Amino acid sequence: MVVYTSWIHKKLYKMTDIFNATVLCDNCNTKTKKILIEKDGCRLRALRCPKCDKTYFHPEDKQKLDQFSKLKNKSYQVKLRMVGNSYTISIPREIISYQDDIQKKLNKMLFLALEEPEKLSIFFKKRRFFD
Repeated sequence: MVVYTSWIHKKLYKMTDIFNATVLCDNCNTKTKKILIEKDGCRLRALRCPKCDKTYFHPEDKQKLDQFSKLKNKSYQVKLRMVGNSYTISIPREIISYQDDIQKKLNKMLFLALEEPEKLSIFFKKRRFFD
């Protein structure tokens, strides 16, 4: 009896990304060009037709942007706790889950900035003002 899992499928049948192939525009049959589009702070891989200007977004990037949009519009209420001489808050799991690379660095440093008298920002990556 053989057990078939998605992990085995990914290891045995590594699919190539459709964006590495030549893609023709479905409107005018012209070869599309690879571009990067910045939208809501996210970089999206896309293909754009130089003739009719139609844009095709990479499905994974589009899904990630949709997930970000849902999280961005949510408001979280978290408790501020005292632990030793420091204060701590809990970051909701869905925010950490969105940032896949952060899960790998769970015991690493985050960066805080008091941007305004009532605004404290947490950065998962080093910003230029921390250099």
